Amino acid sequence: MALKIIGSGFGRTGTMSTKMALEQLGFGPCHHMVEVMGDPEQLPFWKAHVAGDPVDWHAAFAKFDAQVDFPGAAVWPQLVATFPDAKVVHTERPEEEWWASYSKTIGKFWQHYDTLPLPPDMIDLFGTMDELLAHGVFAGGDRETCIAAYRRNNEMVRETVPADKLLVFTPSDGWGPLCGFLGVSVPAGPFPRSNARDEFWALFGGEPEVA
Repeated sequence: MALKIIGSGFGRTGTMSTKMALEQLGFGPCHHMVEVMGDPEQLPFWKAHVAGDPVDWHAAFAKFDAQVDFPGAAVWPQLVATFPDAKVVHTERPEEEWWASYSKTIGKFWQHYDTLPLPPDMIDLFGTMDELLAHGVFAGGDRETCIAAYRRNNEMVRETVPADKLLVFTPSDGWGPLCGFLGVSVPAGPFPRSNARDEFWALFGGEPEVA
């Protein structure tokens, strides 16, 4: 199996809703952080990448037709090179909206994940993701640095992905643009909606209370 769809948009840009939509359209399973959390076979690929070792991206995504969200969004240039026939769906939202969501979810998670009631294997996983994302993509995590990283990624996608292979998308656009881009029929029913703040924290036993 080779990736047909590569998601280059950062987390908190509607990636869970997009994952659900892609799977409903038949492009599944769709790789997302929740898949990494549920599959111990995923961790060695990301540990190798963080260590600077070569990664067999075909093997890492062998089970998947599509990918959205982190950690895949952190390596989308490598995935575009590995899967040249894939289309790129770039989820995006206005910078300030993104930061407001990110800072209360993923950004806050990196500050407190090692104090949450997580099993040791999850602490190990998120230690790797901390290196990849908090210290890699976002280089520390303050507001200006994170927004700059977000802006840089959005610009890089537009500058490097051929226009005929790129859809810049947000779930509020609905089924039409996504289905047209992928050449599939629009399904009955509304576009999926998911991953509100409380749903995010429910994955980790609830949002930590911080003084």
